[in-house]
Amino acid sequence: MSAIGTAPTGTAAKDAVGTAPIGTAPTGTAQVDRRKLFALVVLALVIVYPLAPFIDWTLAAVGAPSANLDRHLVSVFVFAMLALALNLQVGYAGILQLGISAFFAIGVYTAAIFTVAKYPFQLELWGAIVLAPLAAGAAGLVLGAPTLRLKGDYLALVTLGFAEVTRVVLLNLESVTDGPRGLNPVPAPWLPAALESLAGKAATSGRLHQLVIYYTALACLVALVIVFRNVEKSRLGRSFVALREDELASACVGENPSRIKLIAFAGGAAVAGLAGALYATNLTTTAEPNTYDFNYSVMVLCCVIIGGLGSIRGALLGAAVLVGFDNVVSPMLTRLMQKSAASDAGNVFLTFSNWRWIIFGTALVLMMRYRPRGIWPAERAHVTEDDPPGTGTPPIGTLPISTLPIATLPISTLPIATLPISNSLPEEAT
Repeated sequence: MSAIGTAPTGTAAKDAVGTAPIGTAPTGTAQVDRRKLFALVVLALVIVYPLAPFIDWTLAAVGAPSANLDRHLVSVFVFAMLALALNLQVGYAGILQLGISAFFAIGVYTAAIFTVAKYPFQLELWGAIVLAPLAAGAAGLVLGAPTLRLKGDYLALVTLGFAEVTRVVLLNLESVTDGPRGLNPVPAPWLPAALESLAGKAATSGRLHQLVIYYTALACLVALVIVFRNVEKSRLGRSFVALREDELASACVGENPSRIKLIAFAGGAAVAGLAGALYATNLTTTAEPNTYDFNYSVMVLCCVIIGGLGSIRGALLGAAVLVGFDNVVSPMLTRLMQKSAASDAGNVFLTFSNWRWIIFGTALVLMMRYRPRGIWPAERAHVTEDDPPGTGTPPIGTLPISTLPIATLPISTLPIATLPISNSLPEEAT
């Protein structure tokens, strides 16, 4: 018979803390396994899709316009990287950042400068995906070092101003960026001659290079997800969360808020630069600088908020929903609407893409009202009033005392037992 206050052992311990009541939501290993299985299935479909575009085949069978989904998926991957970058800054570290488009543009133009024929570098995509993150990360360090002492709205205004300054500089620095025309053409990635000859017709038609860009972007996205997943579980990830929840408290326990903010800011900027390099190569041009305006930053922020702040899965889902809607669903609906009203094809109300910002705004309002934590929010450490019953880990105060670790320690091992006991008062008090 165990003493009062000690934890049950053996089978009794398993019965006390290892089982869940009937009817509660599945937790633990089973839930993790389902998530891993879902992620692997999605990854397998994305890998296979360019070789077997079953969605395009289905649309063609029913007479609907082709979606060309494999080409648009590269844009989804790029925006997913941007969403992960902003999620690192806003979702993890709590830095209100409205200038992600500036670092994206720096990555785009860095990749173009080091690859186009106008300049002598011509490093192709493989050099650009190394140099573009370095340039954007350096810009993040230069901007973040003096400005991250600001908080809240003030920091948001600084990043917004930096994005506008970057856009205007790129527009007016015509000797370097070619101004409104942009730098083009950004060449396709270099491939060994043996591979091109083996591909034959696919190489001459450009299909091989499209596949290379597709799988390069997918590989970069998967690598970033793995890195961010490991960061979540690391000491640095816990420092990010502590900083987000309470900067003063994190400083009181020995953290350096300025250093942690700078790591998050520069890291997010570098990831945005990598996305920019892939975007420029996929587009074969930098596009005009006005493309990278405030709307780009808002679009990425919408991906993070709708998906779920601080959630890797939420950022990926938000990018897939918004960019998929904007690049795939919206053009298809526009063609269908204009086809059904061919006599009034010039009517702007029949162009569905003209309604996209109204739809995005409405989606944000509805999300803030009914799911303020996003479609796929980050996991929390304990149950709150918003959680359904039977999920999460109960707060420590609701656990039986026999299940707490301290209950298993003998009294003699507790720190208080080692203190000397004296019946006399200190000399200063007497």
